[in-house]
Formats: sequence, C-alpha cells, structure tokens
Amino acid sequence: MNDTQRDGTGAGLPAIEWIGTPDSPTREHIDTDALDRIRLGDGEPFPPSYRALIRQVGWGRLFGLWFIYPPVREGYADGWPGRTSRLSEHFRVVYADSRAEEYTWVIEPDGSWDLSERLEVFGWSENGDYLLWELGARTPQGELPIWESRGLGSLHRLGSSLDEALPLLHERATDPAAPDTPLFQPLPSFRLKG
Repeated sequence: MNDTQRDGTGAGLPAIEWIGTPDSPTREHIDTDALDRIRLGDGEPFPPSYRALIRQVGWGRLFGLWFIYPPVREGYADGWPGRTSRLSEHFRVVYADSRAEEYTWVIEPDGSWDLSERLEVFGWSENGDYLLWELGARTPQGELPIWESRGLGSLHRLGSSLDEALPLLHERATDPAAPDTPLFQPLPSFRLKG
C-alpha cells in the first residue's frame, strides 16, 4: 500500500489519514525535534510513516489496544527510548532463550532466528503483543518492515511500512462487541518521579 488505505475503513484516503486526528491530541511531552534527529540502530532516522503517525495523533491508544511509543522529553514516561528499550531487551532475552531451547514455534510463521536479532520494539499492545521494526531492511523510501510478535510466541510480517501494517492491526483489534471503539484515543502524559 503506497498511497491509499486498503481495507475499506478509509478507502481512498492517503496513508494514515484514515485514522484521523484527535480533537485534543497529547503532544506536550513528545520531543518533536527527536522525530527527525534520532538515529536508530541502523544509523538511519525513524521511518516516515512512524513520524507521520506521531505528528498526526500524538500519544495514546490505537484501535483500543496498541501503544505506539513516541520519543519523549526527558522526565516523561511511556516513550522512546525508555519504554521501547526495556521492551526490546525483554524481547531479545525471550527469543535468545527460546533459540537455546529450540522452541522454533516462536519464529513461525514468517520469521527466523537471524531476523529476531535485528528487530527493535516500537509498539506494544495491552494483550502483550509487540510491534517491531526490522533494522537493516529499509525500503528506498526509508521505511522499515513491520513485524508483530504475538505474546512473544510467533513472528508475523505485517508489511513494508507502518502504513501497510495499520489496516491489519485494525482488523485484528476490532471487537464486534465494541463497534464504537475510537480509532485513536489520546492518553495523558506522565512525568517520572525524581
């Protein structure tokens, strides 16, 4: 998906615009300069689709389930790199242990052990699922492939960019019992205690 959303929730809308912009987005703790300045482990900046999403919606809960961690100003919680580095470390420990124990199901259906070493967490769900970038696999547009580890027990490739992954995440997160769940819900920012 290059220019338009593909699952029908916003057919014809460019990229992530179908998610909309909240009336009162939470942005006061987001380090917007860092969106362009920070370099990931591959020496490149955040992918364009991630930067666009953070600028559009700010901080909050996506599809009633997902947290996409923005870079935050010093002294704030729930951001990159503080929260994401801890989640990435936990992911690596679990996958290294699984590899040592030969628990190959944790890399199924789409992954590999080598891949698991190149993944970096940027999002997490309230179900304990992880969203990860595949470092070292940039597209010519600067995007990174998006992977999901469901409960740290599988690896699913969701697409070549966040633009491609979001409709799939929305589809899986949709609860028929809660049809009015907003696409994005702003959440308050929290300062860390000194």
